[in-house]
Amino acid sequence: MDLRQLEYFVAVAEEANFTRAADRVHITQSGVSAQIRQFERELGADLFDRSARMVRLTPAGAAALPHARTALAAAQAIRTACDEVNGLVRGQLRIGMVTGCTVTPLFDALASFHRRHPRITIALSEDNSDALLENVRAGRLDIALAAVAGGMPDGLESMTIVSEGLVAAVAPDHALAERETVPLRRLTAYPLICLPVGTGVRGVLDQACAAAGIRPAVALQATAPGAILDLAARGLGVAILSASMTAEHEGVRSVPIEDVELPAMLALVWRGESMVLRALLPHCRRAFEI
Repeated sequence: MDLRQLEYFVAVAEEANFTRAADRVHITQSGVSAQIRQFERELGADLFDRSARMVRLTPAGAAALPHARTALAAAQAIRTACDEVNGLVRGQLRIGMVTGCTVTPLFDALASFHRRHPRITIALSEDNSDALLENVRAGRLDIALAAVAGGMPDGLESMTIVSEGLVAAVAPDHALAERETVPLRRLTAYPLICLPVGTGVRGVLDQACAAAGIRPAVALQATAPGAILDLAARGLGVAILSASMTAEHEGVRSVPIEDVELPAMLALVWRGESMVLRALLPHCRRAFEI
């Protein structure tokens, strides 16, 4: 009996299919089948009923499964304890990021993390903030840089990077360009250019409008703040973004929006601190100077 056999046994039990189990453990189906047969011979009992289309546990298999899981967990705990003593971290970091959001300190954090822990592979993906938060909750992502409307989501830990109000970005010759602030209701007179539903800034705008009984006229949408500002600079409407998103665009004037109490927040969010996350977070704090 060895750990590979236990891993294959648990995979087949959980997938109820030899082919899917083989994909999960990254070997051929025949390899999984041969190891399971060898395991059964060593135990002197059949672990699976293979007579139906779906593989089912026998009574012996059902009795063995929790012990197999416990043994695998114990083996992982031994490996983790030794890694911690030796200062080693290995595995994979799955990180998500808001689509179209270029946040240089995050890239700096990942670079320094990779230099310190080269054995960890980094998988980076983009999505809207609602999807990122759901993927963190479901365990499909370890951590995400997401925009949040108003406050941190329940059940997740977080590190706030930016918290600021919304602005209306307009072309220099626009009627709003010389104002110091603009009421939210005044914006209904103009076509708006916004981020899509599911993003933090759009969530703040939609919540503020709903609270005020306003139905905004969203004429154009884009996922990249730069594209939204380029459209506004060409006079196609009023761009609604957070203040920092407009800071470096020379073709627009930014006017703070009144009557919006919720801040637009950009934050790192995660659920629980794995060994990989414990290794990553100090790099993030240094990069963002938190």
